[in-house]
Amino acid sequence: MPHIHTQPGEHDQTVSMYVIRLDTKEPTALLHMHKKLHRLMPIGGHVELNENPWQAAAHELTEESGYRLEYLELLQPTDRIMSLSKTMLLPQPIVMNDHEYGDINHFHSDISYLFIAHGEPDMPVGEGESTDLRWMTKAQLDEINEPEIIQFTKEVYNFAFNVCLDNWERVNPKDFS
Repeated sequence: MPHIHTQPGEHDQTVSMYVIRLDTKEPTALLHMHKKLHRLMPIGGHVELNENPWQAAAHELTEESGYRLEYLELLQPTDRIMSLSKTMLLPQPIVMNDHEYGDINHFHSDISYLFIAHGEPDMPVGEGESTDLRWMTKAQLDEINEPEIIQFTKEVYNFAFNVCLDNWERVNPKDFS
C-alpha cells in the first residue's frame, strides 16, 4: 500500500515483525533487504485503511516472508492485560516507535511484534516483494552498521535476544484473531 499521508511532516501507521528462528545452531534474526531503501530491515508494511495493526501484521508477514501466523509463536510479556470488556485486545508489541522514513520529511508510526519460527516459511514470498531474506545471529547483527541496517532494528533484536527469549511467554497468535 502506498503512503496515505504525503505532505511533509505527516505520519503513516506501519507494522513490523521481528522473527527469530530457534531451530538453528544458535538463534537467528530475520531481515530483508528493503527494495527502495536498500537497507536491512524487519518484515513489515503499512496498515491499510480497512484493517487494524494485527490484521496488517498477518498479511505483511505472509507477503514479505512466506510465514503465516498460525505457524509461528508470538512472544508476549508474562505480565500483561489478558482481556478487555467489549473490545478487541491486540497483542502487546515488543516496541512502538515513530521514525523518519527515508529523507523526505515523512514519518512512520510503527507497532512491532516479536515471533518465534521453528523452520523455513511454508509459502513463497509474495510477487513484487524483496526476495533477499537473511538470517543473522546476534554476533552477525552486531557486526553490521549504518547505512546497511537501521540502528534501532539492531537495538530491538538485541532486546529480543537478551530479554524476551528467556522472559516472555510464547502464545498462539490465533489467540488474537
